[in-house]
Amino acid sequence: MSASQWALAVSVFLACAVEAVEALTIVLAVGTTRDWRSALYGAGLGALTLALLVAALGPAVDHLPLGFLRIVVGGLLLVFGLQWLRKAILRAAGLKALHDEERAFERESALARSEARPGPGPVDVYSLVIALKAVLLEGLEVAFIVVTFGANQHRLGLAAAAAAAAILVVLAAGFAVRAPLARVPENALKFVVGVLLSSFGAFWSAEGAGARWPGGDAALLVLIPALAVLSLASAEWLRRGSKRLSEAEGAS
Repeated sequence: MSASQWALAVSVFLACAVEAVEALTIVLAVGTTRDWRSALYGAGLGALTLALLVAALGPAVDHLPLGFLRIVVGGLLLVFGLQWLRKAILRAAGLKALHDEERAFERESALARSEARPGPGPVDVYSLVIALKAVLLEGLEVAFIVVTFGANQHRLGLAAAAAAAAILVVLAAGFAVRAPLARVPENALKFVVGVLLSSFGAFWSAEGAGARWPGGDAALLVLIPALAVLSLASAEWLRRGSKRLSEAEGAS
């Protein structure tokens, strides 16, 4: 595969892995607390819905004019990527709480216990609905990334395969331990995904507007590290500024 195809596969894999960890935490919480079968029904229904969405939208998006597609896709990826990157920078600077899967697992478990137990029947509606909602909400963004990345490079199959691989890896690890994947460096992954999505968004938006990057796709090998360094420097600058502000307030 070319460098751009590897970058596509890695970006989709990491983005999908992050969302899969968060969805799995909720499914595990309702499954262990209430009813495994109903939780798995809901998760499976959500995954099937997302797969049908990708299958329906992928070919349709693929037929749009390439220049228009890159402007739209690049702009949307910038919106998603910069949103992820902003939160990651704030977390790295200590200005936003780190995402804690164990705490999320405990919170969802407590909510599941507080709900009334189901009567006689094959399905626990609460477990099914919560698992379905978790998979759909966490997966919609990934479905968008799969469709846009795949259609923009005419590699929908590669993007879908990367997403499926990420889901299988997370599911295998999660159900092996039957616990939230608290040791997964989720906040670091979100930082990396934010950098990748923002870099691809800027790259494709400029190309769609008619600009030509020096070296073509190889420009990504400069753009991605440059944005990563800038983001890390921003996090450090914010961290030091927050520390100085705290010291000044303490002195006063």
